[in-house]
Amino acid sequence: MTLYEFNSLSLGEKQSTIWEKGVFLDNYVTKDVRINCYAIDKFFVEVYYDAEHNTITNFTAFKYGSNLDKYSKI
Repeated sequence: MTLYEFNSLSLGEKQSTIWEKGVFLDNYVTKDVRINCYAIDKFFVEVYYDAEHNTITNFTAFKYGSNLDKYSKI
């Protein structure tokens, strides 16, 4: 699957793809935000989670860049 193919999926299809093909890498948690990062083939997907409402609110897919910085422990 390519990044373009993933981005063209519906919300439900994105969820299914992440659970079936995604490899969990790390999470990022602050007072306001909870994000899980997954790898699928040659790109990454951030899953934004609303803990108060127990729902997934957004997906952000990317290949590289500053989105990965928050997972660095440095």
